[in-house]
Amino acid sequence: MSLGNGNDMRKKQKQEILEIFETLHAAHEAVKSAIEKGNIREACDMLAECQQAAVAVGTNIEQFEGEGHVAVSCLEEYCEAVFHAYEELGKSDYSGSKVYRVLRRLIIKAENVVRNSICVRKEVAFFPYKASMWDSLETVYLAAKANPECDAYCVPIPYFDLNPDHSFGTMHYEGEEYPKDIEITDWQTYDFEKRMPDEIYIHNAYDDCNFVTSVHPRFYSRNLKKYTDKLIYIPYFVLGEIEPDDQKATDFIKHFVWLPGVILADQVIVQSVKMKQIYVNEYLKAAKESGLKGNHLDKKYLEQKISGAGSPKLDRVRKIKKEDLEIPRDWLKIIQKADGTYRKIIFYNTSISALLEHGDKMLEKIERTFEILKEYKDEVALLWRPHPLMPSTIRAMRPYLWAEYSRIVERFKKEGWGIYDDSPDIDRAVIISDAYYGDGSSVVQLCKIREMPIMIQNVDV
Repeated sequence: MSLGNGNDMRKKQKQEILEIFETLHAAHEAVKSAIEKGNIREACDMLAECQQAAVAVGTNIEQFEGEGHVAVSCLEEYCEAVFHAYEELGKSDYSGSKVYRVLRRLIIKAENVVRNSICVRKEVAFFPYKASMWDSLETVYLAAKANPECDAYCVPIPYFDLNPDHSFGTMHYEGEEYPKDIEITDWQTYDFEKRMPDEIYIHNAYDDCNFVTSVHPRFYSRNLKKYTDKLIYIPYFVLGEIEPDDQKATDFIKHFVWLPGVILADQVIVQSVKMKQIYVNEYLKAAKESGLKGNHLDKKYLEQKISGAGSPKLDRVRKIKKEDLEIPRDWLKIIQKADGTYRKIIFYNTSISALLEHGDKMLEKIERTFEILKEYKDEVALLWRPHPLMPSTIRAMRPYLWAEYSRIVERFKKEGWGIYDDSPDIDRAVIISDAYYGDGSSVVQLCKIREMPIMIQNVDV
């Protein structure tokens, strides 16, 4: 996607022009004072600076609004008045009050034109990292893209696998894996430090606090915060709904609340009103324990900062229809029977948390599941979708399991009786499936929206 230099002015640029007008008002007062004190040389120098500032503003306006804009004409009139005052001061006594009145009138005229006739555009940048997690931002991006007064950029950013010693390993970039209808902007071309987008959206709040992956440090929230008016965080996951007063259940998820991106964001958008209340409650507790002050301890402020407007992930899975999906041919070979009808599809989801908790036992459970469902392959198609970060997690945190896990994956692929889904599009897997089996995870919430039968696996069974 090409990056426009903008034929329409940005909010920040318009504000900078208005601030220059404020400076000119102050300069006019200083010119008046210098004339009245007989400091003609000083008054002339200040008039020259006023003219230079007005010319710079006019040039800037022409860049965005084109030649002949009425604001430029007003500034040209102002410059003529400045030049005339400069010339007169060199010849004879000249009233400071008169200079002040003339220049003030003309700059107010130009200022009013800029305020009322120059429309500004908003620039919004989205910085996703994994393509499989793009669904947490997509509907917000599409709404911004459809807004005629907004320039929206999807800028996938690189991320690194972390080695067991937490050093950076392999760098990944998934910009080519996003949906075809999403315009992608190269992260190396989009200079957010200079463009200063009005809003920045992220879905990774970890910065350098993850043990498995890290986005490029340039895109840590603490750096992005410096270059935008509004940093907005939307989690890439959806949690199971719990009551705000259920502290036992809350304790299992409260670590999601106290992350760099949550702390630094100007706005956090979570999946529900109940989840918002949990975030507010747990944020206040963590802020007190960490010794933070100010807004971090202001409940009213936090209730404005944290919104329970809902997750775009849920919006997207509600919107997509089964008939709109493009199903890969190699999947159809497994899904379709000889008579053309479809087998029932079971979505088998294996999570990172279950593998980290159970280790070898979890791998044995996966193999037992395959043995059982393979017996029913004539009637049932198994779609296995491990968490997208499963390989990175095992290599970083359970390296001794890597060889066995790789063997299981390769065997499943080779046998060809089930679908191995490592694509970025989780919604496709959810929408084409008839039932869910697997670990408890955010995927369960998506399946609930589709009203499919759900069974959570037990490693011990």
